[in-house]
Amino acid sequence: MGVLDVGSNTVHLLLVDAHYGAAPIPASKHKTQMRLSEHIDADGNIDRSLIDSLVEFIEQGQQLAEDQGATEIIAFATSAIRGAGNGVDVIREINDRTGIAIDVLSGDDEARLTFLAVRRWFGWSSGRLLLMDIGGGSLELAIGADEEPEVAISLPLGAGRLTRDFVTADPPTASEIKELRKHARAVIADSIGPIRRAADPMLSVATSKTFKQLARIAGAPASSEGLYARRRLKSSDVRQLVTLLSGLTVAERAKLPGVSSGRAGQMLAGAIVAEAAMDLLEVEELDVCPWALREGVILRRMDGLTR
Repeated sequence: MGVLDVGSNTVHLLLVDAHYGAAPIPASKHKTQMRLSEHIDADGNIDRSLIDSLVEFIEQGQQLAEDQGATEIIAFATSAIRGAGNGVDVIREINDRTGIAIDVLSGDDEARLTFLAVRRWFGWSSGRLLLMDIGGGSLELAIGADEEPEVAISLPLGAGRLTRDFVTADPPTASEIKELRKHARAVIADSIGPIRRAADPMLSVATSKTFKQLARIAGAPASSEGLYARRRLKSSDVRQLVTLLSGLTVAERAKLPGVSSGRAGQMLAGAIVAEAAMDLLEVEELDVCPWALREGVILRRMDGLTR
């Protein structure tokens, strides 16, 4: 099975061996950083060059999937396509040119599918879960004791979006950081009432590249140590990382352990959102889950198949 993820930062094709009742096993992957959110013009539309690049990447992915013996490709898009003025037209054109039908997920869909992946990874013994996921375009929060969360929230606080909207200097100025932090805290505080009113979680979990890289900078095991190495991120670490990243240029951030050059520019915004969410939800520590939205999409598809 192939899973095509048209995200705000990266377009990613993951090929997995999957069958009902089993964990999806990655077989191959093909990805590129297109930064969709940076290719939106003054009218809020995705530009022509990016559409052509998307089509080219998908055609390459289709060939790879065919060569690897994939029998199905599930395609979905998230915040950047969802928020673009011509998002529907872009999806239609991609379908016309490649035959691939892309499902545009709502923010609620993102939160719920990611929550499913986290639940399956940690299992029932983990009890009530709180989920945080910081993408390029949005922040997802969810809480619940089952596979479907009781509350699922999506907020326009993605690391890429906030960097584009608030940061112009390199390194950012004190006033830019202050405004970014004020905005993030205000948006989260205005929206988390339903989560705060839910019963306290037994385990708080983070997913997404942003959290993985923050945890790695703070000393978590490298990806080379495998999926099952336990990775955690403390609120005290995040506060220190905000201070550290605030004083570094993008080039300097890219030299930190685990930080890719393509993500270095938005690491500070991601850290500020993580700090705000953990503080306002009174989370002292997060377990970082290797599974996220893509795995949730695969698992939901597997659940729909007969044995």
